[in-house]
Amino acid sequence: MTDQTRLGLDISRCVGVGQCELLEPDLFRIDDDTGTATIVGEPVLPSQRAEAIVDQCPSGAIQIDTNINPTLAKPPDTD
Repeated sequence: MTDQTRLGLDISRCVGVGQCELLEPDLFRIDDDTGTATIVGEPVLPSQRAEAIVDQCPSGAIQIDTNINPTLAKPPDTD
């Protein structure tokens, strides 16, 4: 079984190069209005692929999200 890693996107750091969309078009899109990346799919990838995507982001806007369990589709209820 491959380890899974969740990615996060800091839009304030995005410069809109589009490398993310090129590498993972099912996950990232460059918004025509803002010129920055948006996440359009479930941002969970095999760990090795996630690390490669992070390394390819020229602005460092894509990061490993260590705050969420990657096996969960959404954060757990805290009630």
